[in-house]
Amino acid sequence: MSRNWLRWAPAAAAVVVVAGVAIAVPTVANASVSLPDKTPTQILELVASSNVRAFSGTVEETSDLGLPSLPAGSVPSSSRGSSSGALSAADLSLLTGPNSLRVYVDGPSKARVQNLESLAERDVIRNGSDVWVYDSKDNSVAHTTLASRQHFVRPGTTPQATSPDPTTPDPQDATPAGLAKKLIAQLEPTSTLSVDSNVRVAGRPAYDLVLTPKVTDTLIGSVSIAVDAETGVPLQVRIDARGQKTPAVNIGFSSIDLATPAASLFAFSAPAGAKVTEINQHATAPKAPDAPATKPTETVTGHGWDAVVTVAAANSLGTLSQSRSFGELTTAVAGGRLLHTSLFNVLFTSDGRIVAGSVSVARLQEVATAQ
Repeated sequence: MSRNWLRWAPAAAAVVVVAGVAIAVPTVANASVSLPDKTPTQILELVASSNVRAFSGTVEETSDLGLPSLPAGSVPSSSRGSSSGALSAADLSLLTGPNSLRVYVDGPSKARVQNLESLAERDVIRNGSDVWVYDSKDNSVAHTTLASRQHFVRPGTTPQATSPDPTTPDPQDATPAGLAKKLIAQLEPTSTLSVDSNVRVAGRPAYDLVLTPKVTDTLIGSVSIAVDAETGVPLQVRIDARGQKTPAVNIGFSSIDLATPAASLFAFSAPAGAKVTEINQHATAPKAPDAPATKPTETVTGHGWDAVVTVAAANSLGTLSQSRSFGELTTAVAGGRLLHTSLFNVLFTSDGRIVAGSVSVARLQEVATAQ
C-alpha cells in the first residue's frame, strides 16, 4: 500500500519521510499583494486556527531533482503500468516531470485525489474508515479499513475521530495543506522562521512563511509555505535545495474552490473486472512462545532536517536492482548503490537495506555501518 501511495508524489513523500517532508504553480511575489504584517508565530497560529474543512481544486507539482532523462525503452515492459513492477514508467514520470492532480476534501475523513494521465487514471479515495487505491492501467484496486482511534491535534484545530495507520495512504497528504502541516510539525523545532514577500497563489493573497534549517548537514536549503491570508489554508509548498536556483519541489494549487464537494465523489465501487486486493493492516500473526524479538522494519536516526530512515531488506529489492533503469539512475559507492538527487540521497546497501535522507552520502554510509 505504501508503494502505491509513493507513486502519487514521490518527491514530496520523500521529503516528508527523510526530513521528518518549469511549469510552476502560478505564483506572484510583489509589493502589490498588500496584507497586514504578521510574524512567523502569527502565521503558524493562522494555519492552526483554520476552520476550512471542505475544498476542491487542481494541484500542480513540479520536481527538479537533477535526475537524468532516461531513454525510451529503459523501463522494462513488464513493469510499465503495474503497481507491482520494480520501477514503473509512472514512478519515473512523477520524479522527473510535472504532474497535475484533482483533489477533493470534505472534513478529516473524506478525501479524493485523482492523477489523470494520458489514457489512464489513478485515484486514492478515503471515505470514513475505507481507503481505496485504484489504477486504471491494470484495472487494479487495493482496499483497506482504518482502525478508529482518537487523534489529538494542535490546540485550536478540530479533533479527528479517526486517524489512519502511518503506512496507510492519506489522500490529503497530496495536497499543499496536508504536506505543509506535516513539514511544520516535523521541522519547526529545528528551524529558523521568517516571512518573505507576500505572494498570490491561485488568485488568492497569501503570506510566505519560510523555514530554514538550523543544522548544516542537510541538502535542503529552505521550505517556503504560502498561507492563504483569509482562511489560513496552506496553498503552496516550495522546497529548495542548497545551491540550486530552481525549486527542487514545487506543489501548489493552480485553482481552489472552498465549496463542499459532492458526496458522490467519495463513493467508490470497483469497476467491472477489476482485481481487488484486500489489505488487513491490523492483523497480527500469533507469536511463538519465547520467540526472540524481531528488529523493526524501519528505523529513524536523528530527527528533522537531517533525519535518516533505514528500511530493512525487502524482497522486491532484488528485482529492482536487475532493471536497466535502476542501473542508469544509481551509481556504485562504498557499501552499495546510490540514488542521488539535489534534495535527498538513497543508499541501496549490498545487504538489501534502503537508507535514505536529505543528508550527505557520507552520513548515509555512517548510519548504514552503525546498524
